Amino acid sequence: MADSSSASYIHMVQHMIEKCLIFHMTKEECEQALSKHANITPVITSTVWKELEKENKEFFKAYEERQSKQEQMSEEETNQMIQKIISDSSKESDD
Repeated sequence: MADSSSASYIHMVQHMIEKCLIFHMTKEECEQALSKHANITPVITSTVWKELEKENKEFFKAYEERQSKQEQMSEEETNQMIQKIISDSSKESDD
């Protein structure tokens, strides 16, 4: 009976991780969210996440590549915004 409840708990954690993936969360963000909102310790989330990675190597490889591209784009967008702010402020000081 305990094995059944453990399996269902792990299945529930897996389902919640899948929801995190839908929202494009990182592993760390998922750990924090499940800890805060579902009272699941980060070590449990991390362990289940790692098992999912082992079972779905291609998916997680593509997922991580996409995450890294999104971070790069965000960084690039931030740099563009900073350049615009600097440019705008120098124009204002010229006036």
